[in-house]
Amino acid sequence: MPDTIPVFPLPGALLLPRSRLPLHLFEPRYLAMLDDVLKTSNRLIGMVQPYDAPGAAGKLHTIGCAGKLTAFSETEDGRYMITLSGASRFRIVEEVEGFTPYRRCTVNWNGFERDLGGPEKDPSFNRPEFMAGLNRFFEDQGLSTDWDSLGEADDELLINSLSMLCPFEPEDKQALLEAPSLTTRRETLTTLIEFALRGGSGEEVMQ
Repeated sequence: MPDTIPVFPLPGALLLPRSRLPLHLFEPRYLAMLDDVLKTSNRLIGMVQPYDAPGAAGKLHTIGCAGKLTAFSETEDGRYMITLSGASRFRIVEEVEGFTPYRRCTVNWNGFERDLGGPEKDPSFNRPEFMAGLNRFFEDQGLSTDWDSLGEADDELLINSLSMLCPFEPEDKQALLEAPSLTTRRETLTTLIEFALRGGSGEEVMQ
């Protein structure tokens, strides 16, 4: 894994290992980033959450997730639709000063070796109970989904897809990203769902 990667700070956009994230690129700096990434052998882009707090303009969370560019297509007006496939989380060491219009960071991959392996399992996962709560949450939020596909998804695909797609606050998404295991991520996800059903905010849950 490379020591320096381009980073794409995007509030609320969560990428997890072995998951896919579609993105729409149109800003000139990110079109330049795409051109440069296509010239590399690893084709990695780091997705990272910017802090959303007074006085934190431009500050990035320390932990992000790198995705490999696995698909892209150009629209007639010069925009790009791309897909990132989650490779591994990383820890930002420092931001690299340079002449690129987009941001780059020196990163450390230590501690995230598990991300490069096969799918994780969640041995204590009570799927029927979880799905019942999820159904209430979707009804409460006015969301729809393909319940048959969700029911057939394996543990990791189900939990990670919901973590990425559910309408949680950016700081809650960061907590889901930083969860050390699939079980911890599922527990965090369940807490966020239950709190939303009680009319609370995820910010209060995470503090």
